[in-house]
Amino acid sequence: MSCSEQLMAALDALDQAFASEESFPVTGCTYCYGEQDFTELSGPPHLIADDLVSSVAAKVPDHWDDLPRLYRRLVPRVIRSLVTGRLHVDEELIASRLVRAGWTTWDVHLTEALREVWSAWWQSTLLTHPGPVSVRRSLSFIAVVTGSLRPWLDAWTATRAPAADAHLADLVDDVMFEFEITDLRMGFYGEYDATVELLGWLLTDVRDRVADARLDEPFLREHLRAAARHPG
Repeated sequence: MSCSEQLMAALDALDQAFASEESFPVTGCTYCYGEQDFTELSGPPHLIADDLVSSVAAKVPDHWDDLPRLYRRLVPRVIRSLVTGRLHVDEELIASRLVRAGWTTWDVHLTEALREVWSAWWQSTLLTHPGPVSVRRSLSFIAVVTGSLRPWLDAWTATRAPAADAHLADLVDDVMFEFEITDLRMGFYGEYDATVELLGWLLTDVRDRVADARLDEPFLREHLRAAARHPG
């Protein structure tokens, strides 16, 4: 099974895992949404218009009287659109919304289905260049939503493929612009400080795979040592 097929299988499994989520009367901000919207959101998820799904996914939590429950019902729609590049909402914002909705506290079969998607999506991303979502946005999403960056970097290190190396070149070119890497925060609200982990990884684990002389700047290693001594 190819990586793209594995991702589609994980998304299908996600649909199945969340199929048991029951409908409920959705209520929220009547300034932004009308009764027709609430009625639609209270019905079958597959009948909700794409634009409404995107709107709900992006709105601040206090727009809804029960954000976690609403997000659980919409997660399969949101995530499938996100990983295929069709959601048209900032990926990092969705990660922040999922964290706010407390996705890791949901029933085990739901969280396991989501973790399978994260893994399948990341592997598909590494082996597909270009992809529907940039590698930086994909990595930022997964780091924020899981609260961890290193496992995904380790997977990248282990993936020796032209597409993975092309993504690596893209990422370095992105984060080395004006040396953003020296103060790199991931997440829509900058909630994940990635500087030490990402810079350390670039200067060691994958340095031989990147043809970018900017990584040889002496001050970067000193900055890394200082950042590691004084995190945050």
